[in-house]
Amino acid sequence: MKNKKRKIKISLTILALMLLALVTGFFIFRDTLLQQAIQKVSSKLDQKYNSKFTVEKAEFNGLTGIKLTKITLVPKDADTLFDIRKMETSVNFWHLFSGDIQLGTLKINNGLVQLIQKGDRKNFAAFLKKDSNEVATNDKRDYAAFAYRIISKVLNLIPTDMKIENLKFKIDDNGKKAFIDIQDLVLANSNMETAINVQTNTFSQRWKIKGFADPRNKKADLRFFNRDTGAIKVPYFDERYNLIASFDSIRLNIENIDRSGNELHIDGFTSIVNLKINHPKIAAKDVVIKNARFDYRLLLGSDFVAVDSSSTAQFNSIKFRPYLSYETESDTIYKLKVNIPKMKAQDFINSLPDGLFTHFQGMEAEGNFDYKLDFKFNKNKPDQLVFDSNINKENLKITKYGEANLNKLNGEFIYRAIIKEVLQRPILVGNANANYTPMSAISPYLKKCVLTTEDPSFFSHHGFINEAFKQSIVKNIKTKKFARGASTISMQLIKNVFLTREKTVSRKLEEILLVYILENNRIVSKERMLEVYFNIIEWGPNIYGIGEASKFYFQKTPDQLNFNECLYLARIIPSPKKFMYQFNDQGKLKEFAAQQERFLTNIMLKRGLLAIDDTIYKSLPLFISGPARSYLRIKAQDTVAVDSVKVSDEFDF
Repeated sequence: MKNKKRKIKISLTILALMLLALVTGFFIFRDTLLQQAIQKVSSKLDQKYNSKFTVEKAEFNGLTGIKLTKITLVPKDADTLFDIRKMETSVNFWHLFSGDIQLGTLKINNGLVQLIQKGDRKNFAAFLKKDSNEVATNDKRDYAAFAYRIISKVLNLIPTDMKIENLKFKIDDNGKKAFIDIQDLVLANSNMETAINVQTNTFSQRWKIKGFADPRNKKADLRFFNRDTGAIKVPYFDERYNLIASFDSIRLNIENIDRSGNELHIDGFTSIVNLKINHPKIAAKDVVIKNARFDYRLLLGSDFVAVDSSSTAQFNSIKFRPYLSYETESDTIYKLKVNIPKMKAQDFINSLPDGLFTHFQGMEAEGNFDYKLDFKFNKNKPDQLVFDSNINKENLKITKYGEANLNKLNGEFIYRAIIKEVLQRPILVGNANANYTPMSAISPYLKKCVLTTEDPSFFSHHGFINEAFKQSIVKNIKTKKFARGASTISMQLIKNVFLTREKTVSRKLEEILLVYILENNRIVSKERMLEVYFNIIEWGPNIYGIGEASKFYFQKTPDQLNFNECLYLARIIPSPKKFMYQFNDQGKLKEFAAQQERFLTNIMLKRGLLAIDDTIYKSLPLFISGPARSYLRIKAQDTVAVDSVKVSDEFDF
């Protein structure tokens, strides 16, 4: 027993002596080790990024403190990336032995970090390139392990005590400039205070970040706001992307970062007050969201990344549960689920962001509804896309219309198209207009042809064609652009009568909601919708409605049109102003146009919309006899080659 205790005592003594020798050796050679470490970093930056890294003076301060003076990084033939005049830091001594660097304190005085682009030359370009020595691998990344490792390293590099004075960040993108000057930043006892000045070519402001930050316990609660009155303006993006954005305050809360088993959990919330966005692709006006909040629970596993369904998102009074995931276990699968629990229809209308739904202002509704969306896309099996959108109504009723009074479709009204923001001549939709044509006075061939080319299931759908919408999504994903739309006649009618042709997110969202209201509240009959559609759509240069079109092309009334003529009029609806390019020098249809006609005729025959006798006119050539013929004569003299114009399936804004 005594021998055993004696051996333990000897072992502990030896261990203590080794540790003492290690510590002593470290302090004896630490300056040399520090210089070697700096030289190693310098060599790596030189070889890998063709950049010169220098430290004018480096020394230890006390037990674990390090003082660095004039630290610079200058890429070859480019502007300085950063220049720090003075930096003091300390590291956790015991963490060094485990190979894990953990900063304890940090002081920075008088520094500059800048991202400069002059023409195509960037001073940060070398750091964006992929390492050519990296070996491609098919091994799957463990998302939870990778994310936890990165988060831990980043948090360890955030000191528990920090003081930064006069650290400037500069962006200069070919004259588009933004300066962010951190005049003072203090993190002490987990409390953060900052004073930040911002200067751009268009404005100057003073910002403040205040709150709680505890990097060792992986918690934070920070608020970002203006030190003066008014909203915070987002710099640089206004000049670079024409995106004007501002907000009163942003709050970021990180409540928990925990890895248990094979999963990583990140919990917290973020909120923003009075977010204002202005961009020509979003809306014609400022879009304002008064209050928005996202209570998140992020989950990462070995083969998935997800926003858990226990998360909640809210803007104004609209609250819903989103679920998003990216899975790689067998195939690459994207999932999105949205669940809006039962809410009052009026609360939903009142919560629509100002500027994004201008035609809904003043609308009133009764009843409740709930909504569910289920979307699933398998990258390796794109044709198996899942898109299920369901709304459940409870005594839902529109009691007052807003700016878009859908009920006007039932009576006479003035229609004025807007093309390239220019208001066109007024068209009276009613019997007082000599060119107005009721359905009973329109050739039945035209109805069959237009429905075939534009919307075959018009009389059976409720504004949207789910299968066409799904196929549109699949094609747009495959081509990585808006290559195909799924616009129905109902959507075209809403767009033409109540909205504009502007290609904005706002216009498309309003179109979707207005079509749903129109089709699901029995406001207008399908026959009346089709009649209005035939009488307002553009059918040529300054030609609106079938009454004008039949005269312009054939010197006929709409009831006199034969099958050939109706099929032609249906085909040119997507590009009516380019009709002349479908004809050759002799005034006959070019082969691509004739081929389209044969294709559409066969479809109509297969669907039982035509009898063989109906196609007797196909043996006769199409003859343009009206004023439109003058356009053909003009184009026949043009020796410039013109590409064939085909029926477009581009995304229909």
